[in-house]
Amino acid sequence: MVKTGETANFRCQYSQHYKTDEKFIFKKRKDTTDIIYSTWQKKERFSISDDRDKNLLNIKITDVRSEDAGVYLCGVQRYRDSYSYFIFTAVHLNIMSIALEHLWVNKSVYVGDEVNISCQIPEEHQVIPKLFCKEDENHICQNINSSKVKLNDLSSKSVFTVTISNVTVRDAGVYWCGAETTERDLNFISLNTKVQLNLFMPPVFGDEGGSAQIICPYDPIYKSKTKYLCKSSTTDRNPLIETVRDEMKMNRLTVNDDMKASVFTVNITGLTAEDAGKYCCTVRLETDVIYLYTHLIIIMNEEMILNKREGDNMSIQCKHHAEYQKLFCKAHKPSMCVNDGVSLQSMRDNETSARVFTVNISHLREEDSGIYWCGSHIITKVKLNVTRDLFNIIMISVCVLLLSKTIMLLMNLWWIKTTR
Repeated sequence: MVKTGETANFRCQYSQHYKTDEKFIFKKRKDTTDIIYSTWQKKERFSISDDRDKNLLNIKITDVRSEDAGVYLCGVQRYRDSYSYFIFTAVHLNIMSIALEHLWVNKSVYVGDEVNISCQIPEEHQVIPKLFCKEDENHICQNINSSKVKLNDLSSKSVFTVTISNVTVRDAGVYWCGAETTERDLNFISLNTKVQLNLFMPPVFGDEGGSAQIICPYDPIYKSKTKYLCKSSTTDRNPLIETVRDEMKMNRLTVNDDMKASVFTVNITGLTAEDAGKYCCTVRLETDVIYLYTHLIIIMNEEMILNKREGDNMSIQCKHHAEYQKLFCKAHKPSMCVNDGVSLQSMRDNETSARVFTVNISHLREEDSGIYWCGSHIITKVKLNVTRDLFNIIMISVCVLLLSKTIMLLMNLWWIKTTR
């Protein structure tokens, strides 16, 4: 399925027997079948290429329009001097209109986790075999042969779910939900839901003025492609630096692409608050493929030291950067605030304002003393010391002393009485 104005790519597999034969592309109409493309008849916006090494016929349609939707047939001429053709593949092309844009789904998952994807099925496809495939770099949806991917039918005929376990960088990309039908000797594939699967790595921490390393593992199929790191915002992506084969240095950034290990790393030195934010690891193809996200969290040098007494109330204002999850956590190190390597946990009640959120703690206790981390992409170290009130300590000590002397006096009187 493609949207109007985009480019549609699909392929037809043929047998070795038809390797040297002339290939044709047809489109089924209501009552007829028209020739769309051949060596002697070509249609604007349509082009084909024949990969005879792989026995694949690749078809491209540019500037897709609603009238391009339908069933396409790939075939060869059976006899050179006749109009008899052999059809070896049928492809059902769906064109997405604005009304169907709700069928585009974005899913995010952390590397190593499990993700569940819900697929909506149109009414006419509820009783036929379900299909889940992954789009390759040529925008062709390929069947998935992996024990990690499981299709689960639900009680509802209009929905089925797909579970991908132990997600790796190879699993990032575009998937399609659909159905497959058979009519005579032809297979028809209908793809109706596009799923963009984004991967996240645990956040990276760096001290203000220090350095941080962002590690981007990638699928080995991209080892010869250009990779780069970009910093995301709510409106655009700003490329920082492109990778090269040998290590190079540009301003405060150092990048190295280890093609054998399928990992490229970017070191950032002289960290400032402006460096904090969301980063994406990207592969440059015909269109950029963002396959992995992470967050760079900057620990500010300035610390907050708070001295309080038991029973006091406390209010702390924490800087909130962009739209990242707010963090107020008690731990010796900020990385310990990462919950199972996935998300940062918040603590106590808080309320949000512009770029600032407030943490309120009431009726402080001595055990509340410790080190806290406060912020989002930019975090501040907070040292909280909660002590008991000195007057109360003295009064308690006096009471204990008087009580002990009273007990001793009563015991002495009891002893004298019993010995008479």
